[in-house]
Amino acid sequence: MELIKPDLGLLFWMILSFGTVLFVLIKFAWRPILAALKNRERSISKSLLAAQRAREEMAKIEFGNEKITQLAKIERENLLKEAKELKNKIIEEARESAKLDAKKIIEEARQSVQHEKNQAINEIKNQIATLSVDIAEKILKQRLGDESLQKELINDLIKDIDLN
Repeated sequence: MELIKPDLGLLFWMILSFGTVLFVLIKFAWRPILAALKNRERSISKSLLAAQRAREEMAKIEFGNEKITQLAKIERENLLKEAKELKNKIIEEARESAKLDAKKIIEEARQSVQHEKNQAINEIKNQIATLSVDIAEKILKQRLGDESLQKELINDLIKDIDLN
């Protein structure tokens, strides 16, 4: 029962020993414990700030990456557009060049055909003229003997000549 109802002397020594332990703790241990707690609190606070800064930096980096990605996409689209335009331009230039070459070849062929046609016509004219002269010479030799036949021949020849 002594523990349930402590004696006054026991109570005094318990309070005195508790006070002594409390004084020793306050004098020697309390400040270092509080300092350690404050250091711990500061370190946690610094860690939280560093984590917040790191999060902000990561957000900036992600934003930068997104911006770089968007710029790269835009640049790629521009390059593809320029490549398509260049391809179309080259194709159109090739078409125009082919058309010009075809026209030139056709014109040269026409000129060549016309030149050959003119040469053939001139050659035929020359042959006709030569043959006409030969025929006329032979006919004249046969008919020059009679004057009335000569006049009749001249009149017939004049009628046959078609002036162009």
